[in-house]
Amino acid sequence: MKAFSFVHAADLHLGYSQYGLEARREDFDKTFQELVDKTIELKPDFMIIAGDLFHHARPSNVTLENAIRNFSRLRDSGVAALVVDGSHDSAPNIITGSILNPLDSAGLIYYLPRREGACWRISDCCYVYGIPNYRTRRKTEELLPAFMEQNRPTPDASLFNIFVFHMALDLPSVKPPYMEAEAPPELIPEGFQYYAAGHVHKPYKENFKSGLLVYSGCTETVSYDEAEIKKGFYHVRVDEKGKVSPEFIELESPRKFVVLEHDFMGVNPSKITELAFQLVKGADEDGVIIILVLKGVLPAEANRSEVDVASIRTAAEKALLVHLVVLLRESEVSEEIVRSIFESEFKDLKTKAFEYFLQIFSERHSREEAEKIARIAISLIEPLTKKQEEKVKQTLEELLQ
Repeated sequence: MKAFSFVHAADLHLGYSQYGLEARREDFDKTFQELVDKTIELKPDFMIIAGDLFHHARPSNVTLENAIRNFSRLRDSGVAALVVDGSHDSAPNIITGSILNPLDSAGLIYYLPRREGACWRISDCCYVYGIPNYRTRRKTEELLPAFMEQNRPTPDASLFNIFVFHMALDLPSVKPPYMEAEAPPELIPEGFQYYAAGHVHKPYKENFKSGLLVYSGCTETVSYDEAEIKKGFYHVRVDEKGKVSPEFIELESPRKFVVLEHDFMGVNPSKITELAFQLVKGADEDGVIIILVLKGVLPAEANRSEVDVASIRTAAEKALLVHLVVLLRESEVSEEIVRSIFESEFKDLKTKAFEYFLQIFSERHSREEAEKIARIAISLIEPLTKKQEEKVKQTLEELLQ
């Protein structure tokens, strides 16, 4: 077998105007340009893009134009681009098809699921097979076996075999807590030495079946909670004996995010505004995106709307954007009070519930009003559980009178 190398990238999300900013759409284009620049320098035999090339199934003209320009540079440099669709850029329906189809027809990419046998090969070194993305686990389990029945994967023992897909596999080491695992490992065929994956935005690799499972991660920050993840791609070398050596290449162009999380437990809104202003001012630097996450529980009678968000944003003069994530809660009954109510010696559950509601409403209302609202809340329990909609409606109308 002849030695060769390839680039493995995924999750470029071209066309994503994050936070509604044109500058962010341009950022995603810049990282693709850098990816292409570095690929041309590395001179691999081909490039794999494992899904989510675009952020939308129907990208804008300017996004398409930039993609065409960069794919043309790859083609002119003799680097084939092998692509599968992802959860963002898969076909919206059967009639319109994927935007990857015309790029394939123009000779700019090889859209693997569209090709005969869903594959591409170099006769003396490798066989590459790619599957489409079906977005959900149910559809994947229903449709993927049929796709592979019509386009049978045929790994060749004399070659280096690569399986390309865009899914989170149901493996404890792989699946992020916020993401549905779209396929059980049993659906993925044996016989491949490299499983080139996309969808999970963090670079990752582990032994899998007969080969190596690799997620290349994303090339730009798609969500602020991914800000600390290194952005880049893998340059994979394969020697004459089939030994694989993936090297992670970090990109330099992704925009810097500064994520500030602060707990303002018990702090009043005016003080939160003052402290948050100073936090943003201290993090201000040219071109960064500052994410300020406000956490905690406000004092009784305080309201989240009293935090002066506009004033906090003015603290930054050099940053591209200040984005606030307000997770403040307006009030909370202490665990001690809840425990004292529900672990007490009351025999009647309604009595316990009444005491609990009374404690909550007393923080905002007079004792008389709190008792009235607590009684109404208790009177709703039984008709709600019995789905007596008319009685619930009548009780609520009486409350509003």
